Amino acid sequence: MVKLTDSDFHRIIEGRHHEPHSVLGMHPLTGKDKGVVVRALVGNTTRCEVVDISEEEGQRYQMTQIADEGLYEVVIKDREHFNYRLRVVLDNGEIRQFWDPYSFLPSIDEKGVYYFSEGTDRRPYTKLGSHVRTIKGVKGVSFAVWAPSAKRVSVVGDFNHWDGRYHPMRVLGSSGIWELFIPGLEEWCYYKFEIIGPGDQLLLKSDPFASYYESPPHNSSVVFDTSGYEWSDKEWIQNREKRKWTEEPISIYEVHLGSWRRIVEDANRAPNYREVAHMLVDYVKENNFTHVQFMPLAEHPFAGSWGYQVTGFFAPTNRFGNPKDFMYLVDVMHQNGIGVLMDWVPGHFPKDSFALAEFDGSHLYEHSDPRQGEHQDWGTLIFNFGRNEVKSFLIGSAIAWMDRFHIDGLRVDAVASMLYLDYSRKDGEWVPNQYGGRENIEAIEFLRAVNDAVHEEYPGVITIAEESTSFGGVSHPTEHGGLGFDFKWNMGWMHDSLNYFQKDPIYRKWNHHDLTFGMIYNYSEKFVMVYSHDEVVHGKGSMMNKMAAPTIHEKAKNLRALYAFMWAWPGKKTLFMGSEFGQMSEWHYDTSLDWHLLQYKDHEGITALIRDLNKWYRENPSLGKKDHDGEAFNWINCNDADNSVVSFLRHGEQKEDTFAVLINGTPVGRSHYRIGLPFAGKWKEILNTDAGLYGGFDEGNMGGVEAIEREWDHQKCSAEVYVPGLTTVIFQFDPSAEDEDPAI
Repeated sequence: MVKLTDSDFHRIIEGRHHEPHSVLGMHPLTGKDKGVVVRALVGNTTRCEVVDISEEEGQRYQMTQIADEGLYEVVIKDREHFNYRLRVVLDNGEIRQFWDPYSFLPSIDEKGVYYFSEGTDRRPYTKLGSHVRTIKGVKGVSFAVWAPSAKRVSVVGDFNHWDGRYHPMRVLGSSGIWELFIPGLEEWCYYKFEIIGPGDQLLLKSDPFASYYESPPHNSSVVFDTSGYEWSDKEWIQNREKRKWTEEPISIYEVHLGSWRRIVEDANRAPNYREVAHMLVDYVKENNFTHVQFMPLAEHPFAGSWGYQVTGFFAPTNRFGNPKDFMYLVDVMHQNGIGVLMDWVPGHFPKDSFALAEFDGSHLYEHSDPRQGEHQDWGTLIFNFGRNEVKSFLIGSAIAWMDRFHIDGLRVDAVASMLYLDYSRKDGEWVPNQYGGRENIEAIEFLRAVNDAVHEEYPGVITIAEESTSFGGVSHPTEHGGLGFDFKWNMGWMHDSLNYFQKDPIYRKWNHHDLTFGMIYNYSEKFVMVYSHDEVVHGKGSMMNKMAAPTIHEKAKNLRALYAFMWAWPGKKTLFMGSEFGQMSEWHYDTSLDWHLLQYKDHEGITALIRDLNKWYRENPSLGKKDHDGEAFNWINCNDADNSVVSFLRHGEQKEDTFAVLINGTPVGRSHYRIGLPFAGKWKEILNTDAGLYGGFDEGNMGGVEAIEREWDHQKCSAEVYVPGLTTVIFQFDPSAEDEDPAI
């Protein structure tokens, strides 16, 4: 066909054609005529030619402008398809020559389209989004986006004056995926997708699969090549694959990168990824943490969301540098033996008009029914977990953080809000599942799928659920009906223990159960004991100020006792930044921690204690190995409410791996306090939170106690100990001084 139909003509020049490749580019003539017709849409030009690059002389064919918008056409008779470029004269007289975007086949094959549509594509980001590619020897950028309800999608950017008429994309069958390869474009190109929705609304959207974004308020996507970074963490990655983290010590330092430390002499700014890498790794190593957990670093427009309202699920935030800068941060951590975890937020996303909300003019990523699709608490939208393409999108996001950035694990935010259809809703504000229940079956299936994907693709990578209800099997394998997480935050223990220490010591005897109740369910899941950022904001007070005491010194004493109790309790550990030195004020996302407090003994002493607790935890492998083994724990005495003393044993595989832990919740020291012990002989006092090193008074047991064969607390042996007020004391059996070997 030589002549355009009126419909094709008008849809092309108005930017409304859903299949521009059927009109633009080179096409064979129809009927008896032999030859080809070439059409091009190039704005702001006065002349356009087809340059035959298959001929040595580079023969040119003058095109005729058939529309003022820059639509050109030429019929070349007696020629079959050949390689060509377009040569244009711009309005300003400048001459340019370039490959025609409409002369290239799709960059996505049918298999890629199929798996994405099926919901089983674990790496959709290798196909969708923007990618620097070389096709048929031509360098450029391929673009692809999922927008099934769109009437037209175009790539817009500086390269076409943000005019959606000039780079319309083609839709690939019924998949809803739109695609275009634009030769000549390079990395660092800014772009968006201009979409005409089903109601003819004009939308300008950033790329959901972009790996880098421009800062607000423009929020453009940026073409960025994430390949090519030279990693130096091969040894860490190889060792990670062999590790069984449920049986290893995990002590996590939770960090909000924007407020951990500020560079005061430089306009009080947060350090970038490369600057913070060495500062943070030195601090984490000094204090003996095993992992860093970053609050969400995926791109988000509003800093006040702390990163929990994500618009770029595949992109590290540009606040601290580009994706390769973030790779450098992770690389440095790994080279120093520190694991890197990151908060991941698949439960919801913000309503910002440039991002996922009503992406193609329809409720694409979210549910259309607000009873299912809107988070009332946070003013955000809920993913439609039952939609296959949404599953591929979210699973792909999880895998991308391991693929591209070598992340060692994901702490999944707000899992409870995903599990229940009636989460934070009143009667009539939610839709029951197909069986009439409140469980979100589609979200449950999604969580199982993403956990299976992560563990199958990356052995040794862990997933942690922030889940605040009693939903069963969160950290159980999917093949046994669980959700497949490796660990679950122990929110119940956290609230109980804080409730105890927020009580005046005179009343703690009536809250004794707050320190003991957690053992009833402690082995129902693989727990992480945690004091997170959520506990030190919104008027809750800092960890230090939660402690019921009239002076800073007594607050510090309470806090030291609590931390030692936490580290001695079975389970992995997580502590939010600033809590390790007794930050006095609540955390705020845009100001630095109060590092100056470390000049004072009470605060420096808390840090020294955390450092020693982490060292004890890491240097005694039985603790980590037995964190989730109910046979490795037993109470000595959990009922002494009158004295507000709790005591228990942690057992290892050897006698010398046996620890006795006592915590005194009142300021009154308990002298000649008898406890039952499994072995007669020397028990070394290996940690005392009242030690002078930590800011205490050095009251204790002169290095240890001697246990004799006298039954007590259902044990065959016992010893008298001294437990200073508001103190946790830990003893370890010393077999080198053992006289005999009575049975346990």
